[in-house]
Amino acid sequence: MNKNRILYTIVIFTLFASCKNNTTTEESVASAKSPVQVTNIHKGSINDRIILSATTIYLKRNIVTAQIPAFIIKVNIKLGDKVKQGAVLYELESKEHRAMGQQNSIVDSGLIGLGIIKVYAPASGIISTFDKQQIGDYILEGTQLCTIAESNDLSFQINVPFEFAQFAKVGSNCIITLPDNSTHDGTITTPLSAMNALAQTQPMLAKTNETLFLPENLIVKVQINKATDVNTQVLPKACVLSDEMMTEFWIMKLINDSTAIKIPVIIGNKNNNEVEIHSPVFNSTDRIIVNGNYGLADTALIKITK
Repeated sequence: MNKNRILYTIVIFTLFASCKNNTTTEESVASAKSPVQVTNIHKGSINDRIILSATTIYLKRNIVTAQIPAFIIKVNIKLGDKVKQGAVLYELESKEHRAMGQQNSIVDSGLIGLGIIKVYAPASGIISTFDKQQIGDYILEGTQLCTIAESNDLSFQINVPFEFAQFAKVGSNCIITLPDNSTHDGTITTPLSAMNALAQTQPMLAKTNETLFLPENLIVKVQINKATDVNTQVLPKACVLSDEMMTEFWIMKLINDSTAIKIPVIIGNKNNNEVEIHSPVFNSTDRIIVNGNYGLADTALIKITK
């Protein structure tokens, strides 16, 4: 009787210990699950922008010269002035008119204005050089008076790194930002053949869609948008993980309510908040970890939290 009682006690103790160990194991497994938050992929696009520097340059300049030997009697401009085509820049007096003096009106009243020459602006633009400004100076025929940089030929010389040349093609749209933070729509017009040997950049010319009066050599910013697909897969940036060298990328996708697996992905354009996923193709119902994915191993146990 005592032996049976002892045997019964041993069996009961063994079963109790076994149940306790199973409970402990289940609690350990449950506590090992990582809390995560999930999201779904959506369709969209991301504009990847290139910001480059550029300087203003005038491609065409008009040199204003004296038509005859004469004295300068009036100057209507100064350096940097904006002038319109047809504006009077200078008034000149021929030496014959000056020599006659008041006798012009005595001989014939119709000769009063004869010998007074007005010099007109051949084009609209900015006075970029101001060679003759002193009233009373005597100048010879062909003497350079000033230079007008034509506003219609104002261009922006962009320094484009060669690896971005595919995005800065002739006809591509761009946005030009001036130092006063005003923005102007522009178009890339002409690639130049010479490369900058040190910076390895190719000069490209762009023009605005409006007429601007700007000083030459003004430094501006030019924004060029890379070509984008308007119907790509887009995820929050926090969903995408990478190695130290930023050469491999992956996401953690749920296969059930408690397990996530590692899926390698190929990414496209990105910004501060989102990133394009080129492959593989996901379903809109696929659940992808957005928070708590850092450091998770492949086939990780997880627990979804709100």
